[in-house]
Amino acid sequence: LRERLARSRNRETREHRSKTFTALIEDSLRERLARSRNRETREHRSFPVSKMSGGLREGLDPEILSDNSRLADALDEFDGLAGR
Repeated sequence: LRERLARSRNRETREHRSKTFTALIEDSLRERLARSRNRETREHRSFPVSKMSGGLREGLDPEILSDNSRLADALDEFDGLAGR
């Protein structure tokens, strides 16, 4: 058994040395993706959903939410910090 393990390790070492760095990365990614796919099928997570209603604050344009600087300005106005 020990001899078999040693031969197997030696063979794997030789195979890894002959592979390019890119091939090693590709193999690692394939292995990682395969493991994550198996995990996804086993685990089912449910996330909390808010029961609140009302939507956005009055005067807040939904387009602002996709623009960080405009959103920061709107939050500053809300906090009374506009122009600081």
